[in-house]
Amino acid sequence: MNDVNFLDRLLDGVSVEWRTLGEVTSIKTGQAVNKQMISANPGEYPVINSGREPLGFIDEWNTDNDPIGITSRGAGVGSVTWQPGKYFRGNLNYSVTIKDPKLVSTRFLYHLLLKLQPEIQALCTYDGIPALNASNLKDLLLPIPCPENPNRSLEIQAEIVRTLDTFTELTAELTAELTAELTARKKQYNYYRDQLLSFEDGDVEWKTLPEMAIDFGRGKSKHRPRNDESLYGGDVPFIQTGDIRSASHVITEFNQTYSERGLKQSKLWPKGTLCITIAANIAETSILGFDACFPDSVIGFVADSNKTSSGYVEYLLQSFKTKLEEKGKEKSSAQSNINLGTFEQLKLPFPPLEEQIRIVAILDKFDALTNSITEGLPREIELRQKQYAYYRDLLLKFPKPQEVAA
Repeated sequence: MNDVNFLDRLLDGVSVEWRTLGEVTSIKTGQAVNKQMISANPGEYPVINSGREPLGFIDEWNTDNDPIGITSRGAGVGSVTWQPGKYFRGNLNYSVTIKDPKLVSTRFLYHLLLKLQPEIQALCTYDGIPALNASNLKDLLLPIPCPENPNRSLEIQAEIVRTLDTFTELTAELTAELTAELTARKKQYNYYRDQLLSFEDGDVEWKTLPEMAIDFGRGKSKHRPRNDESLYGGDVPFIQTGDIRSASHVITEFNQTYSERGLKQSKLWPKGTLCITIAANIAETSILGFDACFPDSVIGFVADSNKTSSGYVEYLLQSFKTKLEEKGKEKSSAQSNINLGTFEQLKLPFPPLEEQIRIVAILDKFDALTNSITEGLPREIELRQKQYAYYRDLLLKFPKPQEVAA
């Protein structure tokens, strides 16, 4: 396909008429719905409200074969949605229904609205709860090719839709394939990790983490209130549980820093310290890539290099993570948490240092392979989405009246 001339060849000299969304469609609000209603009436029909994904499923429906919606309020305001079949449309979602199917196809309109999504979001107000007024939508201009010849017009629309749907399907297939590959690699990685770290009682020494460390304890943040602005904004990295959870093996980024005052009431841990979360997300781990402070919701482990390494202990804790999570739920079902004492009493297997080094080298290779897919997945999907957006904008770039006149 010659990208530059494809639309010209498709139009082949036919006229293009611009009409408003209000002329072409009816815009209506769905019915009120809440989570209590969903929990009281669970069923098979998805509830589409303020997001792209269903809010839940209910035993009644109010929409059938009217798939195009635009979110009217909330964080996703202005988002264009597609939900085929029967479903329940909530009151935070506008239906956009074509008045004359002989003039515009539903799928063609959907792709047009996706292209116009930035313009739709520009119509939203963001004072308080983000909102979109239906009356503002009605003035959006839509190109209708060859409206005087409905059959030819729908043929042109169908060819554009076919091309764009192909890109959509390819992106969906790629996402499914890469996600399945990532899941398989993670299972394989977890299996070999657990096999490598499975020892009989007589084969290795079972030691606690304090026995294998030169420093072991909780982070410090003594000052109250902790959100005192004078504690922050300096040059000292302050690592939080979210930084640990999002890091891949080694922490290389941080979102907060301590000032000199913040540092004085805390503790600076050295590069190479293994960070272990003990609240909310139990036993999430990662290794400091630089000197840093962290709060008392994180345990620091500085390995005795004559006995073990932070890398080996991290793989051990990953392998034991499920057991640690179960232990954290023993005292409270509301929020999982464990304390320093849990780790002070936990005995873990430590083979000779040479064997630990061999295990870490193997698992590092598996970890790198798994992470390459984890990082590559969103990049590849983003690339395909950009490719779709490029062709969508190209295929829907109809000449406006002033451009024709010029």
